[in-house]
Amino acid sequence: MRFAALADRDWRTGWAFAAPGLVTLAIVMGLPLVYAALISVSSLTLLKPMLLPLTGFKNFAIVMSDPLFWDALWLTIKYSVITVTGEFVLGLGVALMLNRAVTMKPVYFAILTIPMAMSPVSVALIWRMLLQPNLGIANQLLESLGLPRLDWLGDADFALWTMAAIDIWQQTSFVILILAAGLASLPRDPYEAAEVDGASPLQQFWYITLPMLRPVAAIAVIIQLINEFRTYDLPYILTKGGPGNSTEVLSFFAYRRAFLGLHLNEGAAAAFVLLLIVLGLTILFFATLERRR
Repeated sequence: MRFAALADRDWRTGWAFAAPGLVTLAIVMGLPLVYAALISVSSLTLLKPMLLPLTGFKNFAIVMSDPLFWDALWLTIKYSVITVTGEFVLGLGVALMLNRAVTMKPVYFAILTIPMAMSPVSVALIWRMLLQPNLGIANQLLESLGLPRLDWLGDADFALWTMAAIDIWQQTSFVILILAAGLASLPRDPYEAAEVDGASPLQQFWYITLPMLRPVAAIAVIIQLINEFRTYDLPYILTKGGPGNSTEVLSFFAYRRAFLGLHLNEGAAAAFVLLLIVLGLTILFFATLERRR
């Protein structure tokens, strides 16, 4: 009885300490989410600001019957795969080099965290100036090498890849930090045994480092996938979804539908589709964490 009373008291104490945070989350996140869900099944537009009559899933059907929605979804998947692959490959390479570094390692980490500490809006504005077709430094360097100028953000063939490269430049630092921490936590015994058996550095990397690093790598990839699926800052600042629809990812499609197309209900429906995708990736992330545990 005494232990049951103590457990009950601990349970109540825990809920008492957690209650302020839970209430704050419910107000800050829960209410806007419920209101957005209500808008997605309503007839609310900027020209007709009335929730009633409710339309059910009609807005979802309208959005998903639009070919531009599927183009934006495919572009989001393509963009996420490009950026996450680039971030992981570069991040793993730099993390391996940092893991072998002996001196000045804190300085290297401090330098690498600079892009990650910058806001995406600032990064987009800086790169937009650097890539300006007439006065940008990038084209000035190309001209000095005898190469033609490029319209980095105004050409449909380059815009998505340019935006992905800028995203990789900023986000790789985060992947480096996660993978470097994972590499630092690996045990040394398997490597010493492999050296005794005559394994080459490449064999050690392939058969020891990668398998042991797989849980940490999976977490880094899933976190970045979630971030890339909901990216909005870069396409808004750099290209406004253009030229044409060549960089219109799903988040920007929802914005354009809601505020430029004046249909708040359809924009909210598109945003909820994106929310469901991100929620699925989040569930996958926690499932990976559970398997690792």
